[in-house]
Amino acid sequence: MESWYTSTIDALLGELNSSAKGLSEEEARLRMQKYGANKLADKKRRSPFKILLQQFTEVMVLILIAAAVLSAFLGKTTEAIAILAIVLLFGFLGFFQEYRAENAMAALNQMVVPTVRVRRNGVVRELPANELVPGDIVEFEAGNVIPADLRLLESFNLKIQEAALTGESEPIEKITEPLTKEDLPLGDRLNMAYMGTIVTYGRGTGITVATGMATELGKIANLIGAVGTSKTPLQEKLGKLGKLLALVGIIAAAIIFAAGIMQGKAWTDMFLTAVSVAVAVIPEGLPAVVTITLAIGSQRMLKRNALIRKLPAVETLGSVTVICSDKTGTLTQNKMTVTVVDLPEHTVEFKETGPEIDNAQTASTLDFILAASVLCNDATLELDADNAGSEKILGDPTETALLVAGAQRNIYKQDLYQTFPRINEIPFDSDRKRMSTIHQATGNLPDYLRFVQNTSQVVFTKGAPDSVFSVSDSVWVNNTRVPMTEEWKERIKQANIRLAQQGIRVLGFAFRILNEDDNDADLEKELTFIGLTGMIDPPRLEVKAAVAKCKAAGIRPVMITGDHPLTAAAIAAALEFDSQPETVSGTMLQKMDENSLQSLSAKTAVYARVSPEDKLRIVDALQKTGNVVAMTGDGVNDSPALKQADIGVAMGITGTDVAKEAADMVLLDDNFSTIVAAVEEGRVIFTNLRRFIKFSLAGNIGKVFVMLLAPFFGMTIALQPLQLLWLNLLTDGLLGLGLGTEPAEEGIMQRPPRDPKKEALSKKDFLQLGTVGIIIGAIALSMAIIYYDPQNPNDLTWQTMIFATIGFAQVFQATAMRSFAHSPFSLFTNPLMTIVVASTVLLQIAVIYLPFTKSFFGLVPLPAKDLLISLAAGSIIFIIITLDRRRYRHSTQN
Repeated sequence: MESWYTSTIDALLGELNSSAKGLSEEEARLRMQKYGANKLADKKRRSPFKILLQQFTEVMVLILIAAAVLSAFLGKTTEAIAILAIVLLFGFLGFFQEYRAENAMAALNQMVVPTVRVRRNGVVRELPANELVPGDIVEFEAGNVIPADLRLLESFNLKIQEAALTGESEPIEKITEPLTKEDLPLGDRLNMAYMGTIVTYGRGTGITVATGMATELGKIANLIGAVGTSKTPLQEKLGKLGKLLALVGIIAAAIIFAAGIMQGKAWTDMFLTAVSVAVAVIPEGLPAVVTITLAIGSQRMLKRNALIRKLPAVETLGSVTVICSDKTGTLTQNKMTVTVVDLPEHTVEFKETGPEIDNAQTASTLDFILAASVLCNDATLELDADNAGSEKILGDPTETALLVAGAQRNIYKQDLYQTFPRINEIPFDSDRKRMSTIHQATGNLPDYLRFVQNTSQVVFTKGAPDSVFSVSDSVWVNNTRVPMTEEWKERIKQANIRLAQQGIRVLGFAFRILNEDDNDADLEKELTFIGLTGMIDPPRLEVKAAVAKCKAAGIRPVMITGDHPLTAAAIAAALEFDSQPETVSGTMLQKMDENSLQSLSAKTAVYARVSPEDKLRIVDALQKTGNVVAMTGDGVNDSPALKQADIGVAMGITGTDVAKEAADMVLLDDNFSTIVAAVEEGRVIFTNLRRFIKFSLAGNIGKVFVMLLAPFFGMTIALQPLQLLWLNLLTDGLLGLGLGTEPAEEGIMQRPPRDPKKEALSKKDFLQLGTVGIIIGAIALSMAIIYYDPQNPNDLTWQTMIFATIGFAQVFQATAMRSFAHSPFSLFTNPLMTIVVASTVLLQIAVIYLPFTKSFFGLVPLPAKDLLISLAAGSIIFIIITLDRRRYRHSTQN
């Protein structure tokens, strides 16, 4: 039975075969056998070995492994070891990232309380929470965590904080009466208490209706487990690229092997040549450079308060088209704040610096209502001795907001209590919807309270506006009591409606000077209405600019919250989420099929009163319509959607452990604008990786060109496998790393997100890199033809010239391919690139000239003249690419 909230208490007890005395021990034991322990089931996790094994199943990695095996088969142990070292580095980096992501269930289980108070056979006992069964009667009070899903039987001023489950920013006042409406969202089921939520005020009793995986928290656990992990856009592109390179490598190797055999060459020589071609095709440095570049990017993001938990998420950020954000604590400050005080003849707005007051009369009346809100208040605010200048606030968020508002006018409870102490009170209850405190002046009062200086006692009342209004017969206007006329009634009602429609929580305040013959039963009558206070969980100050930046970057912000629709609409309007933010409720979503939801998701910016299932459906609908979705959140209720999204972003300060474990990225400052900074970094990283892939493939095409054509000029094996491996690692590795750390180009956040359906490289890119590759190959091959002496095949000067020329050409190629926003000769825009270029040149020269490297690489020292010729030949590619860059700039400017 799902709609427990519609049942009467008697029907509940009958349905669950229980009573106010609770279950018998025997019945509880039988139900434990039937329903199982009250805990969240651990999903079967991937073993560490399986996670590690999966790192070596990517196409690119398999190609490298095949090359290593072939090298080992041909006795090239050095080459095999070098290739396998790269494979292992890449594999273990991926393993450590993924292994950390397997802990969401453990975090969920930590939310279940260890012990609870349960009635068994009419006796209250403390039991482990996991021994609860449906039908158990549970008692709880402020500070307790709800141990299972409960239907409330008793409620004494009970308030429960459900933000982690529903997204509602304020504690919810609970009732026991049955609700008549079916299919209510979780946040509106006022007579229910859910596992993992926290009692903040009062006490209560409830009957257990669901335990373990049958609870709402358990349903979220199931949703998390049901969400599969998908590959990032970069992973998909690299997978396709790997398959393409595998095909090209096999075809090229087969061609050269067949051609050599037809020319009468020894099959062992041609087999070695074929392996060399395959090695030339494979960008061995690609996996390592991608991983290292993403790691460096994640370190840059960490400096901007974004902690990356999974490396591929760095790149995914760059392709985000929609950011779905929770409201509470993400877009807002997660603390109630007084924003307006409506006095009978004045409306005072509260800004960050305090209230805006235009005259002394308004100041006096404002201070009076603030004093009333501070006195009729059970929260506390005091200076924090451990942190000079800060304040320590304890209590209900609504009441603490009133204390903070008073503090902005230097009105403090502890100061007022010195001469105006509380001597009695009438606590809040859900029937009256108000509370009152009685005070007596024992000394000199501030000017705004001086008029009650010589009275016996004063009652201050706070509560729902209608409730306070109903027991008031006068209005406080300019420090004078005037009768409550119809005009005043209408004005106050309209003010209440206006504020409520803006999503503002409104409280009414009144007071009464008591006579000596007043008794306790008559205290809340004939009150004088002072005014209204309006409060809201306000938007973060920096979020509006971040939202505008998102929209300029072609990224659509969407709010998905469990909070009230009016509140959600007000925050969305303040942040300018959309020109006409029409709010869609969870009730509306539940009536929609998948097609309708996909259509709706294309135009809706605000969803309110949604369940965890709704959030998951919204994210899924956006993905199915072609979006790359980032989902932000901090609560347990956000976790399934965080895992489903292309990138899940959790709050580091207010976020639950469950949300953090389900996310790809954690915001250490809980700042929405940090997401925008991370998106910018993501775009930079993808641009750099794309530049590196073009650079790498062009260079490898040049090497394959040389390997394929050199045999036709008598040079059977133009470059040995280890020489090719060195070139690939030196150029694709070091130079690729330099290209991967280029700073952002100007206007990168004014571009629309790239289409995730498009390949990493376009046809034009392939044409360009093919041309560059062929030119590099032709330059290197021309050096070989010039220096090759058929009469002296043991002279390897020609092979060393190919080796040196390709190395230098790729140094010039990388320098020319730097960001269009910076000069190729700029040394300071990317210092790492300068270091990498210098290191590559020095290492290339060292391999050629150091004596002990000859046995590894089979190269010969070049005369200085030949080295300069090789350097000059390599520089030709720099001139060609630079001229092409200038042509591109000219075409984009005209």
